[in-house]
Amino acid sequence: MAKQETLETILTRLAREGELYEKLPENKVRCYACGHRCLIPEGKPGICRVRFNEGGTLFVPSGYVGALQLDPIEKKPFFHALPGAKALSFGMLGCDFHCGYCQNWVTSQAIRDPVAGASPEQMTPEQFVRLAKHHGAEVVTSTYNEPLITSEWAMEIFKVARKEGLRTSYVSNGNGTPEVLDYIKPWVDFYKVDLKGFDDKDYRTLGGQLSVVLDTIRMLHEKKIWLEIVTLVIPGFNDSDEELFKIAEFLASVSVDIPWHVTAFHKDYKMTDPDNTGVETLLRAAAIGKKAGLHFVYAGNLPGMVGNLENTYCPGCGEILIERYGFQVLKNRLKTGSCPKCNVSIPGIWK
Repeated sequence: MAKQETLETILTRLAREGELYEKLPENKVRCYACGHRCLIPEGKPGICRVRFNEGGTLFVPSGYVGALQLDPIEKKPFFHALPGAKALSFGMLGCDFHCGYCQNWVTSQAIRDPVAGASPEQMTPEQFVRLAKHHGAEVVTSTYNEPLITSEWAMEIFKVARKEGLRTSYVSNGNGTPEVLDYIKPWVDFYKVDLKGFDDKDYRTLGGQLSVVLDTIRMLHEKKIWLEIVTLVIPGFNDSDEELFKIAEFLASVSVDIPWHVTAFHKDYKMTDPDNTGVETLLRAAAIGKKAGLHFVYAGNLPGMVGNLENTYCPGCGEILIERYGFQVLKNRLKTGSCPKCNVSIPGIWK
């Protein structure tokens, strides 16, 4: 009987030389895929556990998907990018964070946690794009694990997708570097960042640094990649008025036109102590966002329970432009990108 491969040996086999790194003396390498900028000795992996140094060469994930799902683009969530479009989402395995409340832990923590059961399925970029077109997807999305650490593979897919007329997107923790953002910029149309709070100490418990994520948000906006921000509002972790206002104030300082999604936490993975987020908390968070000057604030994960906070309104005249219920678009009056009543241009990608 043939010996069954371990996940580690499978991922070692499904790897190629990376592009986001520098060779250093003594067969060490410096990885630039995420904000950790790992200095990796020969024979060792980086913090993400899926980018590794073999013989002074950095090897990175390639040629597989660990998760695959056809979703409305509103589920990512993008509310200002092709409303109602289908997105074929893929993930690989591994992450540079270790959030205790991760809702995609089966893929993101597959290397660290033996309970996580995701397994890789080999696929070529051409096969993936054919699948996307077969199902009527207009967008392909790298998500379910941290896309920055698998950017070489995502760009292989995105280049084929672009040739076929598809749009491309990242759903990310925002732990970026100038190098990786320059690398992906020609091939990524929209980018969602999870801004998990505004306290550096809390960020470090998740495996990151607040300043790096804030810098990434600024750089994405400067590079003119369409950007939307999500904050999962967790009772007792990041739901104080002070912290929510700091988040909203920061986003407004970058651009008042960045959509901010405040979404409801539910108990998951290792975080089962806090209560699930209530409607009142989301309404309070959204009011704080509006007070900070943001033009587009949305409340998510509680469909039909948050009043008009699932809809898009014109910041000029208040006209309703897109009406939603959860991830479903009920009515879209924004076909041309301008308010049909007052002709104000609405930021986003509409066609």
